[in-house]
Amino acid sequence: MRYSLLVMFIFLCHLGISQDIHFSQFYMSPLNLNPALTGVSEHSQRYILNYRSQWSPALGAANAYNTSSFSYDTRKPVGELDYFGIGGTLWGDVAGESNLATVQVKLSASYQKYLSGNSKRSSYLVVGGDVGYTNRRVSTDNLRWPLQHDGIGGFNAGAPSGEIAAIDNNQIDPINYPDVSVGVLYFSSNEESLSYFGGFAFSHINRPNISFLGEDSSLFVRTTVNAGAEIPVNPRVSVLPNAIVFIQGPHREYNLGANLRYRMNDTGAGRQYVQLGAWFRTGNSVDSSIHADAFIVSVRIDNGSYGIGLSYDATVSDFRSAAPANGSFELSANYYIPGKKRRGVFCPRF
Repeated sequence: MRYSLLVMFIFLCHLGISQDIHFSQFYMSPLNLNPALTGVSEHSQRYILNYRSQWSPALGAANAYNTSSFSYDTRKPVGELDYFGIGGTLWGDVAGESNLATVQVKLSASYQKYLSGNSKRSSYLVVGGDVGYTNRRVSTDNLRWPLQHDGIGGFNAGAPSGEIAAIDNNQIDPINYPDVSVGVLYFSSNEESLSYFGGFAFSHINRPNISFLGEDSSLFVRTTVNAGAEIPVNPRVSVLPNAIVFIQGPHREYNLGANLRYRMNDTGAGRQYVQLGAWFRTGNSVDSSIHADAFIVSVRIDNGSYGIGLSYDATVSDFRSAAPANGSFELSANYYIPGKKRRGVFCPRF
């Protein structure tokens, strides 16, 4: 009964309001954060794959919350020192026993305007935007509702749910909608000393209607603010602090931490790195008070054009009572194609 009520609560929340996907390794999913990050890379082409499995099987389903994303972006020179970035992202999310599924494909573009610099450092202002198309669908076949239990251990899956008529009449059809985002980024970077960046983005600025029931339920605009840096300790060791804030309607999420990066060799494009990271994520409760959500540990290995990262979220919120031994696992992988560098033009490394 406890899990039935929990699933019902999650399902009804998704019918009415919705929060976006998120990754603990958010710095490895740039096009899902801010379209101004499109093409902002020290390489000419970038492929990134992200996969997250959350609370499985704590909620009684092997696919409790699964999220996947694939993105590609590239940049092209414009004029003497400016760049034009273009990219695309395909992501999908499946949540709980209702198989609440969201799939989005989007195209993004950015313009990187050179501000200042010399042979050792460059600073840029970047503006970007993306346009996406989203499909959402849900299945109620596997859901159990309180009125379908007789209170003494019996259960009748064919009994009315007593919640929403459309559920009993199988009238919940898939929905489709466009989605638009814009963003701004500033960065100042070189290859050997302190580099830093910061930006913000507004997602869902067209406020699409996401209701399955034909009601007016517009998706909240999401504001994303993030900043980071690379701080060299010595020629081989760097610290990469990073912070991000998501604000979406009444919801807040804050994630703060850092990676420690060690360079294992000095072979130019074939450089090898290993990174260890620790992060702490908080959110807000219904009464708007801030609470701890998860402690995150990560490890990452980069070998020339290839890289792979693993992370684990240890749940520290009250939800751990429903999922005492189940946090979230996450995988990120990347492949870069290097391009010809122009003198004095650098990009931040994430």
